[in-house]
Amino acid sequence: MRVMVAMSGGVDSSVAAAILADLDHEVVGVTLKLWGGESDTGCCSVADVDDARRVAQQLGINHQVFNFGEEFNTHVVEPYIAAHQAGYTPNPCVECNRHLKFDSLLERAQTLGFDAVATGHHARVVQHADGTKRVARGADAAKDQSYVLHMLTQDQLAQVMFPLGERTKDEVRALAGSMGLRTAQKPDSQDVCFITQTAGRAGFLAQRMDLHPGTVVDEDGNEIGEVPAIELVTIGQRKGLGVAGSDDRQYAVAVDVPRRRVRIGRAEDLLTTTVSLSNLAWVADVEPETVLVQTSAHGTAAPATMVGNEVHWHEPRRRVAPGQSVVIYQGDEVIGSGIACP
Repeated sequence: MRVMVAMSGGVDSSVAAAILADLDHEVVGVTLKLWGGESDTGCCSVADVDDARRVAQQLGINHQVFNFGEEFNTHVVEPYIAAHQAGYTPNPCVECNRHLKFDSLLERAQTLGFDAVATGHHARVVQHADGTKRVARGADAAKDQSYVLHMLTQDQLAQVMFPLGERTKDEVRALAGSMGLRTAQKPDSQDVCFITQTAGRAGFLAQRMDLHPGTVVDEDGNEIGEVPAIELVTIGQRKGLGVAGSDDRQYAVAVDVPRRRVRIGRAEDLLTTTVSLSNLAWVADVEPETVLVQTSAHGTAAPATMVGNEVHWHEPRRRVAPGQSVVIYQGDEVIGSGIACP
């Protein structure tokens, strides 16, 4: 089988390529050049490309670099900016997977005659008796990445491979070490590739959009402070709210960008029993009522009941920031998803 492996320069994709090469597949490593601007984090640095290339040399496989910078700007960076302008909290890594790694890259692989695309994600693909496939959690619960892969369609699932799905992160690093791979102890990347550690989200957005001050009000509507940029405030935020002197911790419980107003409250004021979803989509027409729902990449799935396009939590949960992906599970399998509404 001819397999194109997306190699980010990290240990996971390095080991994914090694596993497939050891199984005698015809493997070619590909590194995506996505962000052309300043970067000191994520998977787009020159050092990461070099690490991927040198691992490919160690494995004896060919390595190529694909420049998807224009597509990345169109489908990830510009929507990221637009989301903040509208008062939403976007998931850029989800959109990168949706449009780049499992759309543009798959299309390129097909054009070049590859049978499948593999990545180093900690997730599995399971097939049911009716032939439908689903994304499922990886063996390492702490590293599971099924949440950021929820958008994969049946056609895409038929063409992707996740060689690390049955391995823990410790096992992956041990395997990399036993093979002498240069990425064996390389730290995991946790940050958005186009947001630098020095400038941060505020610096990045300030160069590309107008930021406006906002009024901070209490639960009774009394003005008690000001934030320098209403577009940067998100639900659940505690720091940087411009409020001092309170004995209780205060959190942003509602953000109104058009009116430039943030309402703050206590932790319990963040709790809710429902969240409405837009873009609700189910896998293979499966629509169970009782489900498990996860609202962040590293969050915990909680029991809920689906009523139309609404999630009804069985126990009160923190509000979900508008724009965040809400992923619906049945056991360990992704069965649907949507976007949190205001």
